[in-house]
Amino acid sequence: MASGIFAVLDDIASLMDDVSAASKIATQKTAGILGDDLAVNAEKATGFVSSREIPVLWAITKGSFLNKLIIIPIAIVLNLFFPAAIKVILTLGGFYLAYEGVEKMVEWIFHRNDHHTDETPESETAVSNPEAAEKAKVSAAIKTDFILSIEIVIIALGTALDKDIYIQILTVIIVGFLATVGVYGIVALIVRMDDAGFKLIRHSHDKGIIAKFGHLLVRLLPIIIRILGIVGTIALIMVSGGIFLHNIDILHHWLPEIPSLLREILLGLAGGIVAFALVWMAKKIFVLIKK
Repeated sequence: MASGIFAVLDDIASLMDDVSAASKIATQKTAGILGDDLAVNAEKATGFVSSREIPVLWAITKGSFLNKLIIIPIAIVLNLFFPAAIKVILTLGGFYLAYEGVEKMVEWIFHRNDHHTDETPESETAVSNPEAAEKAKVSAAIKTDFILSIEIVIIALGTALDKDIYIQILTVIIVGFLATVGVYGIVALIVRMDDAGFKLIRHSHDKGIIAKFGHLLVRLLPIIIRILGIVGTIALIMVSGGIFLHNIDILHHWLPEIPSLLREILLGLAGGIVAFALVWMAKKIFVLIKK
């Protein structure tokens, strides 16, 4: 009986080792999306009065958990009964990520000096009805999280396709949980940086090293969000390129003499440019049809 118990414990320990290894690889593979998710949500959670930042972030976090509760079972079922769909979804998601990365690059290169001073309908709504504006911003953030969550879950599942089904399930659950808690926990710290800074300045009467540290926190907030945006964009290109390299058979042995990292960047850029061009042409055609 004792030997049976030890055998069970050994099986559990072995399972946990497999899940831990699969989760570690999946987390590394989804790092680019998590970086972009972090940058996007840090930006979306700012711009509110101080008392509303955490409630808004909590509402987005609950929406993110709900997104993953919907996506994870669907992904598992698809993998069980229609596994070919996983690779297709993963590749299409790669094009989406590549498009997002290239679109941000185009925006930065060609439109970074554009200044739109005219009031938009959203800004007018924010002034006249702040509650409605807050709900709209939360809704937009949850929709963005849904798209990114699909990629996180599919990529996490893709790293464990050669494992047993229970390891796949545990891996995507762990990665999904860590993605939500990790991203929104860090976002909460980021969006409160300026408030912490202002409190330090006030309590120190704007004198001494504490006040200087407070001013530093206030100045760092927009810089950190900008850096996260840049890192997230680069990571999106790399992640999408990695998806193409490992899921499109013809690309498996493309330019083997070039380092894998460089191949992923080149493929991500190429896929993003193609996707961006197609979307741009579709928009132009749609405008012409409307006229």
